[in-house]
Amino acid sequence: MKAVTTSPPPEPDPARVDVVLPCLDEAEALPWVLARIPRGWRALVVDNGSTDGSAALAHSLGATVVREERRGFGAACHAGLLAATADIVCFCDCDASLDPSLLMDFVREVRDGEADLVLGRRRPQGRGAWPAHARAGNLALARMLRRRTGLRLHDLGPLRAARRADLLALGLTDRRSGYPLQMVVRAADTGLRVAEHDVPYLPRTGASKVTGTWRGTWQAVRDMRRVLTEPPVPAPVPTAAPSPQGATSR
Repeated sequence: MKAVTTSPPPEPDPARVDVVLPCLDEAEALPWVLARIPRGWRALVVDNGSTDGSAALAHSLGATVVREERRGFGAACHAGLLAATADIVCFCDCDASLDPSLLMDFVREVRDGEADLVLGRRRPQGRGAWPAHARAGNLALARMLRRRTGLRLHDLGPLRAARRADLLALGLTDRRSGYPLQMVVRAADTGLRVAEHDVPYLPRTGASKVTGTWRGTWQAVRDMRRVLTEPPVPAPVPTAAPSPQGATSR
């Protein structure tokens, strides 16, 4: 019987950045978004069941397309994280509400060791960019996050950057709207340094699948409240450095 061998996962490429773009029927916004991916970075468009040709369009525009059949924002984001091979992984919505070129400063901060997870604090530009009910829900969650972790964040925005290895080590399990919050909560629990910077937030292209309605917003808030009730994840115990050969401990 022929032995079956499995290849080890690829080593992360320190010279490249992967940008995860969860996508559900975003054909109208994709050209704008993909045109703003910094040169040399790879766009990972995670198609979450689109019916408008988003996957084919993304492929034609040079993006790597990942398919995730399980519906859910977290499912799409995590599929992109697992497909990533770069040392640093970014996330950005695929609806043209956020400019992925802004991630360049986030990546520099991570590479320079100034922070481990960098988030964009959304600043709405123009009417309709951020509905009042969505903004209120986000503010309430930020306050609950502060009580839970001590992090003084103002937003749980989807524009973010971190090292792939750090994110995988968090053991993220939420596959719905709680995924972005769980990432921040577990990052805080394990001692990662979290930073936040203002970014312009534009009116999205197309209809929102989550915060466009009260019902969608409430579902997202419910998912995130569940994350906040999870027990803290213990920080990893540092491995003691081996003693020099011939040395003895007292």
